[in-house]
Amino acid sequence: MIEKEVVVKNPHGLHARPAALFVQKAAAFPCKIALSKNDKEVDAKSILAVMSLGIEPNEKIVLKADGEREEEALEELVKICEDTEM
Repeated sequence: MIEKEVVVKNPHGLHARPAALFVQKAAAFPCKIALSKNDKEVDAKSILAVMSLGIEPNEKIVLKADGEREEEALEELVKICEDTEM
C-alpha cells in the first residue's frame, strides 16, 4: 500500500466535473483506492463518496492505493488534483 498527501490545486476543488473525471480515472485501475480529508476516508471510485467530502481548492487530501498498478493509479489521480486548467 502506498499513500500520498496532495494539495488540490484545481480551481473548483473536486466538485462536479473534476470529481467525475477523478472517479472515472480511479475506476480504471484494479487496485483499491481511498481518498481522505480530515480523517474521513471514502472509496475513491464512488462519485457520491468523493463529493461528500466537499473538497475545496487548496485543501490537503490523502490518496491511498493498494494492489495492482497502485503507483500508476496515484500518479494519474495526483495529476487531476493538481490540474489548474480544469
